[in-house]
This record gives sequence, C-alpha cells and structure tokens, in this order.
Amino acid sequence: MSKVSVLVVDDANFIRDLVKKGLRDNFPGVQIEEAINGRKAQQLLGKQSIDLILCDWEMPEMSGLELLSWCRSQDALKTVPFIMVTSRGDKENVVQAIQAGVSDFIGKPFSNEQLVTKVKKALSRAGKLQALMSGAPPKMLSSGGFANDSLAALTGGKPQVHAPAAAVSSPLFAAPAASAAPAAAAKPPAGRGQGQLRLPGGSMACIIKALSLKEALLVVKRGELLPQVLESAVLDLEQGEGGEEVARLNGYLHSVAAFEPKPDSEWLQLSFRFVDRDPQKLDYLSRLIARGTAQKHFSPGA
Repeated sequence: MSKVSVLVVDDANFIRDLVKKGLRDNFPGVQIEEAINGRKAQQLLGKQSIDLILCDWEMPEMSGLELLSWCRSQDALKTVPFIMVTSRGDKENVVQAIQAGVSDFIGKPFSNEQLVTKVKKALSRAGKLQALMSGAPPKMLSSGGFANDSLAALTGGKPQVHAPAAAVSSPLFAAPAASAAPAAAAKPPAGRGQGQLRLPGGSMACIIKALSLKEALLVVKRGELLPQVLESAVLDLEQGEGGEEVARLNGYLHSVAAFEPKPDSEWLQLSFRFVDRDPQKLDYLSRLIARGTAQKHFSPGA
C-alpha cells in the first residue's frame, strides 16, 4: 500500500507539533513532512509527491497565500488539497485565498476534532482516505472514529476518550491541570455591557468590552463551545430595562485570543465583525454606543 503524505507548513514549532501529533494519533501510517515557511515548502514540493498540504497563512520569506498561488500554477500540484490555517479572518484575504484555489480553512485555535474532520474531508475528496484508513488498527476502526485528544502528549495530560472535543484546542487554550482542591472561580471583567453570541454549535453569554459601527470586542468564558475564527454568528444586544429593544446583528469572528496573559485563561477575547448594513440596525448601534459610553459600560470604539 502506498503511503499518504501530508505536508505541514508553519513557522511556529508548537503548531507543527500539535498538527503532527494529531495526524499520527488519528491517521496511522500517514507520512508527515514539515517546513518552517513557504519557501522551504516550495523546495520540498519540487522534490517529492505530497497528497495534502496544511499551511499557515502568515510566515516569513513566503506566506501561505503565496505558496498556494505557486502550487496552483504547477501541473503536479493543481489538484492537491490545500488547507489554510489562520488566526485572522480578514474577508479580503479569505476571498483572495478562495480565488487562488484554497480547498478549506482551519481557524486558530482549533480542536483536535476539527483538525481530524477537515483532514478526513480533504483526503476523502482526493480519494486518499480509504487507502490511509486501511492501515488503521482494528480497535480504532471498530470504535467508529479516531483517537481523541492528540494534544494530551503536548500538554502532559492523558487522552480522555469522552472529553468534549471543543475543549481541546491549541496549547494557548489548554485546560488547566486537575487539582485536589477546587480552584477559586474566576471573576468576569467588570463594568461592561452584556450580550448573547449565537454560534452554529450553540449560544454563549458575552461581555461587551468595546463597540463601534463595524465591530464589537467581546469577552466570553471558555467552555465546551470554542468559538472559531471565520465562523458566522449572530450577536444579540439588548437595550433598555427588561430588554424591550433587541438587535440581532449578523457577522463573523475576526479573531480569538486569550483575555488573560496565561495559558489557562478562563476568558477569551473575540473580535466580532458586523456584516449588516441595514440603516435601522446602524441607528440602533449608534444609540447603543452613545448610551453605553455615557454609562461607562464599554469603550466607544472597537
């Protein structure tokens, strides 16, 4: 059986380790190559055959977008699945990548399950998944899925088969280690407006840190539901006592980061970009910004 080869391109060592560990744990027999930037990847792709490329967007010497454009200009690489890994969701750049021929996106931070799902989808479309899984151990195949938590080895924990996949993300958002004594509950940032963020996987309460006509800076408590960059969502904002006015603002997550400067941060900070251009919603936002600023609920600009 011919091996399936995957190229992992990222200038961050821990991201490459995270992806490689996830691939090895979930796709037995996979052959993994790696490169620290687009230029090194270009050199490697000129020497050997690759079945799937997982590539970071922002890298020195040659970016992921530049590597993608080069790949699509090569006859041997025109149809090779190319998954872009990104921590920012600028729409203009996303459109550029789509026009350049990107196959899919993975937003940082990503869970092990999300990585596996995207890779399975790409390899299935390329007709390579069956060949790869034919080498999987019977126990893994009989379970109807793949091993969970490839991140465990990187964070010092043991794999938890029944742990919620969304809670397993990059080391920047690794869950804190278990302790004999219960930890004190983290207090949310005070003095902010409130809202509700509705994602495809569920809803979560959010704190409005800053607000403008273009975007909202939100703080949410990290839980089983992990927001993803480029994910479409709806932000419900209430105004007035009893919430007699409610605005349902459509948008997408532009960035996701730890709110506290520590690896076990209980809170995440999200940048939510609005896509609505409805005059009524813009008027509502203007009034909400004015009222929130006067009451010192949030900063007037995000």
